Amino acid sequence: MNATPYEADGSIVLAHSSGWVHWPLLLHEPGGCGLGVEERPARLLNPVLLVGCAVILVGFSIRASFGVFQIPIAEEFGWARVDFSLAIAVQNLAWGVGQPIFGAIAERIGDRKAIVMGAVLYAVGLVLSAGATTPLEHQVYEVLVGFGIAGTGFGVILAVVGRAARDEHRSMALAIATASGSLGQVVGPPVAEALLRQMAWSSVFLVFAGAILAVLVLLPLMKAPALASKDDLQASLHDVLGRAFHDRNFLLIFVGFFSCGYQLAFITAHYPALITEMSASIDPEGWLTSIGVTTTAALGALSLSIIGLANIAGTLTAGWAGDRFQRRFVLAGIYTGRTLVAAWFISVPVTPTSVLVFSLVMGFLWLATVPLTSGLIAHIHGVRNMGTLFGVVFLSHQIGSFLGVWLGGRLYDVFGSYTTVWWIGVGVGVLSVVLHLLVDERPLQHPTPSTAPVA
Repeated sequence: MNATPYEADGSIVLAHSSGWVHWPLLLHEPGGCGLGVEERPARLLNPVLLVGCAVILVGFSIRASFGVFQIPIAEEFGWARVDFSLAIAVQNLAWGVGQPIFGAIAERIGDRKAIVMGAVLYAVGLVLSAGATTPLEHQVYEVLVGFGIAGTGFGVILAVVGRAARDEHRSMALAIATASGSLGQVVGPPVAEALLRQMAWSSVFLVFAGAILAVLVLLPLMKAPALASKDDLQASLHDVLGRAFHDRNFLLIFVGFFSCGYQLAFITAHYPALITEMSASIDPEGWLTSIGVTTTAALGALSLSIIGLANIAGTLTAGWAGDRFQRRFVLAGIYTGRTLVAAWFISVPVTPTSVLVFSLVMGFLWLATVPLTSGLIAHIHGVRNMGTLFGVVFLSHQIGSFLGVWLGGRLYDVFGSYTTVWWIGVGVGVLSVVLHLLVDERPLQHPTPSTAPVA
């Protein structure tokens, strides 16, 4: 076989009897003693993707259920609603800060070790939270939970899945992994609610701690190609980050992802309350009443489930589109759709019908940005440092999440409604549309390694 020059994603192209085949340059173990080549799985569904989905599903099921504990914890200790809300906001911020850290850890010492570290932090945070009796304790322990989510969430898992997938499957593989997080949003809250009917909230936290540790038994099946040695990564990480932050496209993606976090976190935290207070009453003779939704509070809970279900279809559709069209245009289209439906919703009377329409459309667009954003980073900067770079971009998302949750409560206290903070979300959505249209999707030219590949 004769090797051609390196591709932008760190792979090489080898002549094969069946044609040209892309192979990644790798070491079989970090810090190993020789270079080799290993072909990426030809199938879309492979053990790396399936295990990654399982880890994200369990982790996001737990994360999505925290709102269910708001009332039980507040009632037990007589706390104001804002106390546990701040703990959840801190969790989101810690998740964002931890994401690039765990991305770098995964690239330096191994993906599976990073996931184990994240799961252990997740479990420790939950166990400590189970015994917490003050707001400050919960807020401090949610830092551990947030870092645990970072170690078992999108940044690390999507990087592994992205490396294990062939180029033609990458967007769809990333979409399937992201959709497993959406499924967690659907599954987690009902499971938490069912457990709360059987045991105290502190005991449920302990059950969740056991669940996130139990999923680690699947990790031996998660074997993805590593694209460089430990020494190479340690030597080049500073250069990778420096090159990224000097890249106009990376900065556009970084700022553009802020609005995704702002919109999603605000809706997750405040949309049910907005519906409860602003929506017209439920028709006692209508179909909603026939399925047991008789109050606007129940409608608010239903709306989050609709968002989660619609998001599974939307994320898979985004993955399909990302494999066929320029990702920047698909992303701009998603942000445009979000912006238009949000502006429409706040401009018309809030009724059960408008709530259901908004939930369905926004749900379809909900996490559809994640596989496209991570795929765009991999396409431009290569998959070698995808975990770290997506983690940095995800920090922008989580800063937006923190502000969306906090501003939602703060501006509600000032103005007595969510209208102002909602229109801010529309504005940042417009900004994201413009920024993504300015992205140049062509891959960066990476320096050719001096070490020749083994053929």
